[in-house]
Amino acid sequence: MISSWPVLLGVTFTPVTLTGIYLASTICFVLALKALSSPRHARRGNLIGVAGMVIAVGLTFADQRIGHDWIIGVGMVIGAAIGIPAARKVRMTAMPQMVAAFNGVGGGAAALVSLVEFLHDVPAGVSPDKVVEIIFGLVIGCLSLSGSALAFAKLQELMTGRPITYPSQQMVNGGAGIAVVALGVVTIALPNLGTLAAMAIISLFLGASVVLPVGGADTPVLISLLNSFTGLAVAADGFVLDNLVLIVAGTLVGASGALLTKMMSDAMGRSLPNIVFGGFKPAVATTAGGGVAGDSRSVRSSDAADIGTLLAYSRKVMIVPGYGLAVAQAQHVIAELAKTLEDRGVEVAYAIHPVAGRMPGHMNVLLAEADVPYESLIEMDHANPQFPTTDVALVVGANDVVNPAARDLPGSPIYGMPILNVDQAGAVVFLKRSMRPGFAGIDNELLYDPKTVMLFGDAKESLTKLVASVKAA
Repeated sequence: MISSWPVLLGVTFTPVTLTGIYLASTICFVLALKALSSPRHARRGNLIGVAGMVIAVGLTFADQRIGHDWIIGVGMVIGAAIGIPAARKVRMTAMPQMVAAFNGVGGGAAALVSLVEFLHDVPAGVSPDKVVEIIFGLVIGCLSLSGSALAFAKLQELMTGRPITYPSQQMVNGGAGIAVVALGVVTIALPNLGTLAAMAIISLFLGASVVLPVGGADTPVLISLLNSFTGLAVAADGFVLDNLVLIVAGTLVGASGALLTKMMSDAMGRSLPNIVFGGFKPAVATTAGGGVAGDSRSVRSSDAADIGTLLAYSRKVMIVPGYGLAVAQAQHVIAELAKTLEDRGVEVAYAIHPVAGRMPGHMNVLLAEADVPYESLIEMDHANPQFPTTDVALVVGANDVVNPAARDLPGSPIYGMPILNVDQAGAVVFLKRSMRPGFAGIDNELLYDPKTVMLFGDAKESLTKLVASVKAA
């Protein structure tokens, strides 16, 4: 009967029309992801994604004819009141933490949906295939919730960011995984709340336990993996609820998160199992000459006046931004320095490493805030051939991504990691606060190279002085 069909804002939707609009919503998500792959189209991608979500939420209310709509409305208002200010005020350096927090909330929501559906269906009898879907959503959602919460705490420095290990840790994790599988089999055979709750508790423990031994630059990789898990949990809920949008959106998030994780692992020159189960081990890094890194060798430092003159009379300068640039919020100053050099006829470009900062695209977005032309951002594979013809490589806040040990020193914790070959430039200028190592915790041999000159201090202050020096040259 027509009266049983969904109605929204006075408009009656037939099942065929409803399915078509749901499909349009999923297409919006696909187009949004495509646009988000480029900083030039990212804003448009966000708007397309928002439009798709608004359509999906509105039609879901009409389609499901949910009771207690006002309670859901209140929850949405509270969520928006928290989420919008948080997203607007977050610093670029804290973006991975925000991703972890939001991802954890998504995983928790997916787990709760699975639990509620289980409680709703058990009295009437639930089929084994649906129990499998519920278990998958619950377990993966709980893993993502606890793992993301711990990753957030590490990156926010609410706890140590170093790897935390204890005896037989991997055996404990393996035992927990086996217990979840065993309880899952029991729950499929004899659906009951007790075994489902036990699975949820063990999964929460397992998610946190997997994150504990991961530290340093590996944590954002794990966040990306957990984001993929949340997508899979949402897709499982889509099957449980027979909701097309959840299935497609969850699958998209799961697939894109997996691809991003693979890209980050490749950019670090390490396999995902090595990152999850290995982590950087404390080690004494040796130099190419066999000595011990971090010894009493001296470095060559200079002041802003001399370095400004060097930059002003160069033909080509390649800027290498890193996490230190984001911490100092110096993107506008470095854009001003580049503009000042270009006004003098100097060719300027930015060499971007895939994991410069804490996540892929971090530097691209940061520099976009300062209106740096997208064409000036050169990815690593295209930047490396240009360093031999570069007069000065200006490294601002980067360390491990330019460390020659990754290329030349077998046995180094970062050996095999693709790097920017800044050591092939005519001169290298390092802007650093101190000689403190990067995330990998090892010394950078390039700092002791005779062609390298250091400018110590806060990146924003140092760049401001360099702008003044170039203008005066």
